[in-house]
This record gives sequence, C-alpha cells and structure tokens, in this order.
Amino acid sequence: MSVKFGTDGWRAIIAKDFTFENVERLSQAVSNYLLNKKKSPRVVIGFDTRFLSQEFAKASSCVFCANNISVVLSESFLPTPALSFKTKFGGFDLGIMITASHNPYYFNGYKIKKSTGAAADNTLTQQIEALMDKNSVKKIDFKKALDLGLLKIEDFKSEYVKFLRRYIDLKVIKKKRLRICIDSMYGACNKIFSDLLKGTHVKLNFIRDRVNPYFDGGRPEPTESNLSRLKKEMKKKKFDLGLAFDGDGDRLAAFTEKGEFIHPQIILPLLCEYLYNSRNWRGSVVKTVVGSFLIDKVCEKLGLPVREVPIGFKYISAVFEREEVLIGGEEAGGIGFKNYIPERDGSLAGLLLLEMIAVSKKKISQILKDFYKKYGRFYYLREDIPISKREINLEKIKLPSELLGRKIININRLDGIKLITSQSWLMFRKSGTEPLVRIYAEAQTKREAKELITLGKKILFNNAV
Repeated sequence: MSVKFGTDGWRAIIAKDFTFENVERLSQAVSNYLLNKKKSPRVVIGFDTRFLSQEFAKASSCVFCANNISVVLSESFLPTPALSFKTKFGGFDLGIMITASHNPYYFNGYKIKKSTGAAADNTLTQQIEALMDKNSVKKIDFKKALDLGLLKIEDFKSEYVKFLRRYIDLKVIKKKRLRICIDSMYGACNKIFSDLLKGTHVKLNFIRDRVNPYFDGGRPEPTESNLSRLKKEMKKKKFDLGLAFDGDGDRLAAFTEKGEFIHPQIILPLLCEYLYNSRNWRGSVVKTVVGSFLIDKVCEKLGLPVREVPIGFKYISAVFEREEVLIGGEEAGGIGFKNYIPERDGSLAGLLLLEMIAVSKKKISQILKDFYKKYGRFYYLREDIPISKREINLEKIKLPSELLGRKIININRLDGIKLITSQSWLMFRKSGTEPLVRIYAEAQTKREAKELITLGKKILFNNAV
C-alpha cells in the first residue's frame, strides 16, 4: 500500500490503510529524510482524541528512536496548533501530529510540520513519499527508548497557553463579564479555554467536551449543519458568543448571541479589520481561491495587498514564511495571524473574537451589522458531492457562458474551476482529503447562492460518467 499525502497530511481509514504497520513504514521514510538532512535530528510528536491516536503516536516515536532520532512526545492529547508551536519554539526539525482533523470517526491521519511550525509543503512530502520502503523498518521497545533517554514525554500545553494569553489583551477582557458557549465537538480543544481565560470574569459553558472517538457517529467539522446543538444553546440562553472547533482544534466556527451562524469567510475579514485598527498591524492578506469577495472589499478599503493561493493551508503558510502577513485563512475556518506560527489556530481566532467584543463594548450581532453596512453582505455556500460511484473529469466539464443571467467575466483555474461574474461566482473542486467534489458559490443574496449550487450540481451531473 502506497502512502500519498493530500491537502493536509496523509489520511486513511483505520484498520484498512491507517494501520500500525503503515504508520511505522511512513515514520521510517520520515527518519530517512531527516537523517539525509541532519546529523542529529529532533522530532516532536503530538496526537488528538481519535481512536488509537496516542498508540499510533507511540508507534511512530519507537521508529524514530530506533533510528537514533531523539523524540519528545506529548503527555496528552492536544490541538494541532500546540504541536506546531512546540515544533517552532522548541527548535525541532519536524513535528508529527496524529490526527485526521475533521474527517469521520473511522479515519486517522499523519500531519507533518516543518521546523517553522508550518504545514509540510509538496516538495517535502514528495521527498518522503519517494523514500517509502527504501529500507526495512527499525523499531525499538517504547520503555527501552525511555530508559535510554532517546524518548521524553512532556507537557506541551502550558507554554502554548501562556503564549496565547500574552498574545491577546487579557486586561480588557477581564473588565467584561462575558458568557461564552463552546462546542468542543469531542475534539482536542476540550476545555483548553478554561486555562486560556483563567483569572477573568468570562463564564464558560461547554458542550461535547468529553473524549469520544466515535464523535457521536458524525464528523468533528464545525459547519453550520453539524452545530445544531450549539445554535440551540445560543438562542435559548443568549450567550455573548458561541464557538466551535474541529477535531484537532486548528479551525473554528462562531455564532452571535442571537444564534446566527458567523461564516468563517466573514470571520477572516472581520478580524483583519480589527487587527488593522486596534493594533495598527499591517501586512498582506492571504486567501485561497475560494475566498470571499468580502475579503477583497475590506483589503481594498484598508489598502492591504491580497495574495490568492490554492486550497490547503500549506500554501498560506508558504506566504507567511516569505513575507509579512497580517492574516491568512481558508474557507473552512482555519486562520493564521501575524507574530505567531505560520499556521492556523482556532483557539486564537476565538480569543480574538472575544477580545473584539470586549474592546468594542458591543454585541457581536451589532459589530456584524456595522460591518455589513460598511462593506455589503455576501452569502457563501458549499455542498459536497460523493464521487466514489461516478467518474468526473473537471477539465472536460462543459462550461456555461453565464450564471443565472450574469455573464462570466473570468474563469480561474488556480485550483479547480471557478466561474466568476461581477457579483457572484461558482466553483468546482475535487477534495484533496476525501472522495468528494466540492461545489462552492457566493452571491449577494442567499437565494441566488442556493440557485448557484443547484446549477452547479446540474452542470456536474450532466458530465458524470
């Protein structure tokens, strides 16, 4: 079985392809890569709350140690950003995170972080793929690795929490008696906000905060359709802010005190403007090809350059590494920030939303109302179409000349196919992590956005084999 990295790491079904044998084979390939680059490399390993994640992390560490690579393993599950933070500020050569992020419960995965904390780019992962099975797997007993000092087990969360508490304006937050409802989605964020907001007057209410590798049979993806319980809590008890995080805590979603879903495509430009005004921070803004028109409108008004990249945070990370970036994010809720790691962090994004409420002294719904009045309102939708039983070649799709009566003025093929009019767009893209074709649409009314999705499905199915 060959291991192929997708948009963000290697993900596969547990016990089918994601097995201890294959994790060990991959770890041997990573070991070979490191030993070709450096004499005494160091690796840090973390894991989330998924089924057997800790055991897979231990198995990986035993391979590294057998190759005389020193390893520091997290003592408990943690969010992926905490692993990236440890990789960068701990001076490690690579970070390994055992997680399948938002995938269904029967998946697990293997993410690689560079020494900067950024996601491994295609060049790195292709080199590792090429080293698969070049030699037999070396393994050492877990206890023996500890006894020999090749392996250490440490707390990764404390320094991560301390940094985030310094990053945000805790003083202004402490002055407010805010109430937040947090949906951990049974993931790695768990109750980390209790530590992040310790000593403040913020009251926290948690739902789905215990460890449940089954994820209630669903998937820990913070989309509106998966957050009905949080939405109900917000409407019923009127918390000041609702936050939800995906399985490994690098993405978020949010709700207003009225139970209105705040799409990540709105959170990104909202926090962009906030950081620009409140901290006087500058830099480019990075969005993926499915980024909202709203991002461009905000950047145009603020005079900030926009960089557009393919889908996958590794492409956003690459821009963070080569130039000064104020903020960068993807449509699914992963957002990265200046003066931090070149990676996304759901917890930090949530904290900054809380800080924004405290600073403005307004309800989040009023902040949004003011924001829409200034920049206009856009409605963004996505629908995932399973393709396991049909073949679809996006390059051979017969494309229309207009969308719902609006002339197509540009076709963007940076990553997938994006049909753009003056006021709307429709896009098709095959997922890099699952057997799906994603259809995206954005328009200035919800009705038109829905109609675009319907049109997209019609175009797609007419071209299916």
